[in-house]
Amino acid sequence: MARLRARFGPLELASLYRTEPVSEFPQPDFLNTVAVGRSAEAPEALFEVGRRLERELGRRERPRNAPREIDLDLLFVGQERRDTTSLTLPHPRLRERRFVLVPLAEVLPDYPLPPDGATARLLLARLPPGPRVERLGGLAVPP
Repeated sequence: MARLRARFGPLELASLYRTEPVSEFPQPDFLNTVAVGRSAEAPEALFEVGRRLERELGRRERPRNAPREIDLDLLFVGQERRDTTSLTLPHPRLRERRFVLVPLAEVLPDYPLPPDGATARLLLARLPPGPRVERLGGLAVPP
């Protein structure tokens, strides 16, 4: 988060959450949060910033849903839409992931998400219970 803040300036941060993995691979719980920032950069440039940061923090290529060192997802950029081989906006599984919607609803509960304006609060209410998402508390990010 400190690196993202250094790159983009002030961020709105959700609490940190411990979440049950959604994967066919046995693995420990994940830690998840959501950071909201402002940028005039194109979505593709923002996506590349995240990929570069993942590599700098030690992420290695693995099969989808396998345990990983870090995973940064670009969920949406305003009302932008993209569907390319490298970037889909809004994130294709945003609406079905409790571990994303819970922290998103904490920081942007009523923001109209593309493509239809449904809010994180509304989408979360539509999901069945589970997997487990446990709030751990706020993040202390050094300057």
